[in-house]
Amino acid sequence: MKNGANNSLDGKLNIIKPLTLFSEDTKKETSDFTFIDLFAGIGGTRLGFEAAGGECVFTSEWDADCKKTYQANFGEIPHGDITKIDKKEIPNYDILVAGFPCQPFSSIGKRQGFMHATQGTLFYDILRILKYKQSNGQPSAFLLENVPGLVTHDKGNTFKTILKSLDEIGYKVFYKVLDAADFGVPQQRKRIYIVGLRKDLFGNTDFDFPQPTGKKAYINDYLEENAKGYSISKHLQESYLFKKDDGRPMIIDQNSRIQVKTLVSTYHKIQRLTGTFVRDGETGLRLLTENECKAIMGFPKDFIIPVSRTQMYRQMGNSVAVPAVIAVAKQIAKKLKELKTTKEKDVNISPHSFIGATQHG
Repeated sequence: MKNGANNSLDGKLNIIKPLTLFSEDTKKETSDFTFIDLFAGIGGTRLGFEAAGGECVFTSEWDADCKKTYQANFGEIPHGDITKIDKKEIPNYDILVAGFPCQPFSSIGKRQGFMHATQGTLFYDILRILKYKQSNGQPSAFLLENVPGLVTHDKGNTFKTILKSLDEIGYKVFYKVLDAADFGVPQQRKRIYIVGLRKDLFGNTDFDFPQPTGKKAYINDYLEENAKGYSISKHLQESYLFKKDDGRPMIIDQNSRIQVKTLVSTYHKIQRLTGTFVRDGETGLRLLTENECKAIMGFPKDFIIPVSRTQMYRQMGNSVAVPAVIAVAKQIAKKLKELKTTKEKDVNISPHSFIGATQHG
């Protein structure tokens, strides 16, 4: 890695220092809010919300390899299958965060409600947990993350059902597609972020998504030199990768002052249409290294990967870009802080009982 690529966020996140979204002194003895992390993967969203001042009080992830990585970094094993989790066992929290799988919903009449239309899908379990806690005064807000294609999935019916069902259980919903390249990672990675605020708490307030930093990170600042063990064979290069002269796949080197294409979960399959490969290594061409994957996803340099290389690529390709999540989490935290301040003025509550301030009944 070149000398110009300094780390930020307590010296851990692989993003260029001028692009730091928070001050380096981000660790606090007390949290500003609590959150639960559903469909947690390896914990990228958790890193983002912890950096914004939050404390994770519950996690769910069913994949065995992801749970290994999660435990190695956070010291706890996530609860398993979300469909088998008793909502009553989830502790009080302020924000629900989840990156959920995209599934089609059944066609159902409005008379039965949009939430009913989601039954049999994993999104239903998000609603189930949101609705239960909402009836007891929590959570105040949520963040859902998905691929941009969610908007057009099933001719737009999936997204319409999601928005209607969230409105149905009492949330004002905001959404926007953000590109991680605008938040300090050397990767083009667009994702849709869906934020919900409880209507009975926040009223008709708006939510402002974070603005791009205006500065860019470039992949050549993060490339390792003479990396061993990641090479692509000469035979595969000649017989597959370069069988056509069509500019594919994307090849990068120390002079590539660009953001790479989106890292996909099937990267290990060495696909010429979606892959980005490095001019380096024993055969002159190689895969991205573990550290390079961490860099383009904005993960801490010391983030532990205890699984196989294939699983590492799959996990990184399925993860969130941490700096983008930090930016959104900061905005949600700002709204909660505004709510807390208003409640303290109106009800004269203790400044240390924020959760209690958002509970009713």
